[in-house]
Amino acid sequence: MTPPKNSSPFADLARKHDLWRQFTVRAVEARYRGSYMGILWTVINPLLLLALYYTVFGVIFKGRFGVFPEETPVDYALAMFLGLTLFQMIAETIGTAPLAVLATPNLVKKVVFPLDILPLAQVGASWVNLAIGLVLAVGAVAVFGRGVTLVGLAWLPVIVFPMLLLSAGLAWLLAALGIFFRDIAQIMPFLSQVVLYASAVMYTPVPPRVPAAVWQILKWNPVLHTIVLAREVVLWNLPIHATRLGYTYVCGIAMFGFGRWVFHKLQPAFADVI
Repeated sequence: MTPPKNSSPFADLARKHDLWRQFTVRAVEARYRGSYMGILWTVINPLLLLALYYTVFGVIFKGRFGVFPEETPVDYALAMFLGLTLFQMIAETIGTAPLAVLATPNLVKKVVFPLDILPLAQVGASWVNLAIGLVLAVGAVAVFGRGVTLVGLAWLPVIVFPMLLLSAGLAWLLAALGIFFRDIAQIMPFLSQVVLYASAVMYTPVPPRVPAAVWQILKWNPVLHTIVLAREVVLWNLPIHATRLGYTYVCGIAMFGFGRWVFHKLQPAFADVI
């Protein structure tokens, strides 16, 4: 089932919100079905990643973000945790999206089923993990860090929203392409690592830490700007960088629209290929 002509993406999703919610709940349950810890893994996994990266880059390599002269290992760990939380949502999106439609071939052949819900259900499950991670990050900053301001909390959803649009667009794009090019799913783990190191999760993207030639490439990464903005506003109580924020919105809206367009453009051929 394709959306009516002249229908906005948000109006189309609003009509399907009940189905989206149901499939998102199923996606969350499927990820932890059969495990003893269940949804607690949404807390355990980011903490394990934090411990690993902090040990390697914070302790062994003595990494620091260098924002404050008196920066402590706790400051570094909190900044890394916030960055990992945001990155992990994108990593989960690109990891699950290529198989989102392929995994349910029986639904592809049902003409009346809105297939665009399938990638969005996986994205919705990633958003649940993101929400839990952000609550943990903000709570940790309030307890162990330099404190959280109301201004910082107010800006956080504004900063994160374009990343949600970006993840939805990526999910649609990769889900559609994954049907025709099955190798896409195999390259996603490597791409996830590329995004990790290109998004300043473990460092501050400023000279001389990042060579000028490298920055000319990294500066186009909207995930990097989202992570930096979140750190500056929530952790370091710095004023919002309007240009960077605007760029993330341009990228998020563009990917949302492009991914949706590609998915609906290729959808009529899904059943023939599967």
